[in-house]
Amino acid sequence: MKGDERNPSLQSPLISIYDKRLESNDGESLGKLGRKREIVEELKKQLWLACPLVAVNLLQMCLQLISVMLVGHLGELALSGASMATSFAGVTGFSFMMGMSSALDTLCGQAYGAKQYHMLGIHMQRAMFVLLLVCIPLAFIWVNTGPILLAVGQNREISMVAGEYARWMTPCIFAYGLLQCYIKFLQTQNIVFPMMITTAITALFHLCVCWILVFKSGLGSKGAALANSISYWINVILLALYVKYSPACKKTWTGLSKEALHDILNFIRLAIPSAIMVCLEFWSFEMLVLMSGLLPNPKLETSVLSISLNTCSMLFMIPFGLSGAVSTRVSNELGAGHPQAARLAVIVVVVMAVTVGVVVGLIMILVRGIWGYAYSNEQEVVKYMAIMMPVLATSNFLDGMQSVLSGACRGCGWQKLGAFVNLGAYYIVGIPSAILLAFILHVGGKGLWMGIVCGLFVQVLSLGTITLCTNWEKEASKAKDRVLNSSLPVDMAS
Repeated sequence: MKGDERNPSLQSPLISIYDKRLESNDGESLGKLGRKREIVEELKKQLWLACPLVAVNLLQMCLQLISVMLVGHLGELALSGASMATSFAGVTGFSFMMGMSSALDTLCGQAYGAKQYHMLGIHMQRAMFVLLLVCIPLAFIWVNTGPILLAVGQNREISMVAGEYARWMTPCIFAYGLLQCYIKFLQTQNIVFPMMITTAITALFHLCVCWILVFKSGLGSKGAALANSISYWINVILLALYVKYSPACKKTWTGLSKEALHDILNFIRLAIPSAIMVCLEFWSFEMLVLMSGLLPNPKLETSVLSISLNTCSMLFMIPFGLSGAVSTRVSNELGAGHPQAARLAVIVVVVMAVTVGVVVGLIMILVRGIWGYAYSNEQEVVKYMAIMMPVLATSNFLDGMQSVLSGACRGCGWQKLGAFVNLGAYYIVGIPSAILLAFILHVGGKGLWMGIVCGLFVQVLSLGTITLCTNWEKEASKAKDRVLNSSLPVDMAS
């Protein structure tokens, strides 16, 4: 025995094979343990990003909601005008700003991953300059909201009130554009808790200021619109002070630079598809409410579709937070040259989106009989909402999936591809299906939303297929080239 131990050549072949199997099993166990740790770490990183982003999105949504709610106490006409102006502002302004700023998901995120920290400040200044220029024609549209609404056949009284509300809210569009740039700048650095705190402070401030301007100053609904502008500017100032004085931004914000005025066309090439990608989706849902007014019982259908849109918009903030998290993780890892880590980030966020979608969907189905009471005491509305909730649950599940896949698109810089997907999904499949179901097959408002569900299914299928076929090593190489080209002097880059 002792001789066998001293001389491995004398050991039984069976013992050698057994030892090798033990080593192989140990290696496999260590490999599985390592993969589990990677998944857990990625999950922690995304939740750390997503939870504050969900809070930021909900709090920003509350600014408009608080204004409309307070105006609602002034009367039906004031409420109708403020609601129409808010919807018009979303379609013609806020969606553009949010979409164009999404170019920074790619540019700032990949630059941060590649440790080109000074470029984040350059990209943000460049985005601010472009977005402020775009705000000028948008402000002109807002100032002329009343005549525009009249021209498309809206009620005269409501159009006039909406026009006045939009005029007083015009300064808000400039603040919103700058705010989105600051949010993307900080988000791509994984700095999210300061955004949550400043947005919470802004929301509390807005509640107080809006109440004073609406009920105490004599401005009425105009006071609510003015409060929106003041609050958005306060939020911008708070974030600007944080960026300027926080040690966390010392490397990424080095002050104003003339370099931001160079290479503007490359930013625009990414910003325009980003805006189209967001706007095509946003507009399709708004069109549902407009089309509901053409159905046989327009008052009921419009009320139910408005409640449905409000419900889905609120629930969408959860996957929208996950979308922001995965766009940051993917862009950071591709910029750092870690393609497999970017792939893992997409897998983890898809699993989270499926889990959240199933849980929220089940809750929606369970409360379907009482949810309508949150908005109306009319039995007709409550019963209709009970019918709509399973459709909305399906819509919410698919919307969550497309949201996180769209976030991965932004992280990779696929905004142009995403814009084509959204165009086909919503305007070749979704809206025509909605018209077919609602007006030809006479399914009503439920048919309108089922048509959009068809569009969402096509969108998820298309984005999912693109993601599955992605060569992540190639995407990392593209990210490296993008960061290198953007950091070179203009004469060398050209």
